[in-house]
Amino acid sequence: MNDQNDKFWSGRFEQPPHELFEQLNASISFDWRLAPYDIQGSLAHGRMLAEIGVLSGEEFTLIEDGLGQVMTEFARGEFNLDIADEDIHTAIEKRLIELIGEAGKKLHTARSRNDQVATGLALYMQDQIRQHLADVTGLLEAILDKAAAGQAVILPGYTHLQRAQPVLLAHHLLAYFEMFSRDYVRLWRALDAAMVMPLGAGALAGVNYPINREHTAAELGFERPGSNSMDDVSNRDFALDYLGAASNLSVHLSRLAAELILWTTSEFGFAEIADAFTSGSSIMPQKKNADACELIRARAAKVAANHMGLTSLLTGLPLAYNKDMQEDKLYVFDTVETLTVTIPAMSGMIATLTINEERMLAAAEESFALATDIADYLVDKGLAFRDAHRVVGELVRKCIAENKKLGDISLEELRSAAPEFDGSYYGVIDLQAAVARKDSYGGTSPKQVAAQLTAARERLDSMLEAMEESA
Repeated sequence: MNDQNDKFWSGRFEQPPHELFEQLNASISFDWRLAPYDIQGSLAHGRMLAEIGVLSGEEFTLIEDGLGQVMTEFARGEFNLDIADEDIHTAIEKRLIELIGEAGKKLHTARSRNDQVATGLALYMQDQIRQHLADVTGLLEAILDKAAAGQAVILPGYTHLQRAQPVLLAHHLLAYFEMFSRDYVRLWRALDAAMVMPLGAGALAGVNYPINREHTAAELGFERPGSNSMDDVSNRDFALDYLGAASNLSVHLSRLAAELILWTTSEFGFAEIADAFTSGSSIMPQKKNADACELIRARAAKVAANHMGLTSLLTGLPLAYNKDMQEDKLYVFDTVETLTVTIPAMSGMIATLTINEERMLAAAEESFALATDIADYLVDKGLAFRDAHRVVGELVRKCIAENKKLGDISLEELRSAAPEFDGSYYGVIDLQAAVARKDSYGGTSPKQVAAQLTAARERLDSMLEAMEESA
């Protein structure tokens, strides 16, 4: 056991902490990731203390130099992480005192670990969310480029994983552009939530010094300090918002991954994933497995679990700070590390994906995907839609029984099914014409898809400009 005098809070205690409690209490094994952000916050806090006269100019210079040395030690991998230090914030302060002596002991004036930790986490999340935003725009760029190349490619669209109606490949891919665009917005909202500074709230009630929280917030890049000290130290909504956005994003990644898995099977044969994102079998030489997609799909479950984990952790906690909140970082760090890999991996797969246009077109031709168009054709001829639906359903059943396509049915057979049929029927079942007819706003016609591509490009450009402005 360590001497209780090693703890900054040991004055109240006669006995040292039990070894098991030290193991339970320590977070330094994972919160070391906050080191640069803790140092950043400490520098701003120290500068503010110097401005209000708590620190002399000489003392702040010592602190500034000492923290710079600690940062260097971290960068070089030379900083010693010890479970006895409990968390990274304590470890940094102890090392600072070792380096500069008495001046280091003054740095914690007018702050608590409660507001210190929350500030470090918020700064960390700002950086990570900005990186996610950059990665999402990279994914959107890859999707948009692939969609632009697929403006003339027809494939069957699906409902219930059954061939439904023909669509353009560009239209299909742009559906994912819409999904990830919404994820981009959700991440921005999470970033905005992390822009409120907790530092200066103290343990929960504020501090007894004339601190300038607005000045410190501006120096650290926050939009403003929090307006209620109790909320400041107990608020983890910004982390919850982030995990919610990350969970939605991961669900969308999993849907795209699942589709790529299907498309690249021999049964579909719509596409091929580049070798760099696949693996083989230890026993079957012919195998090329979409393992990257499967792992992206699997990790969506982990991100969703992290979101629920933090939600459950925060449920029922009374004000203000509780030690339960130490565990919040486990969910955040794991999610950050997951998205840091899954988003760029999906971007790489989309950018290098090989499309089998002939197989997509053949699948659209082999199906009865134009059945709805035939029903609409009969409606134009004066038949009620429900009657038209029944007539076409019977024709499809007849084709299946006789191993025919819709184009193989003779005009005589058509007219026996419904006298409204005439020779114009055969123009209705042309795939190109059928796609072109879907010209309603948001539809899959070439005209609508061209407009969607233009609008998507403009949105992506706006996203990139917004990121440059906020950098």
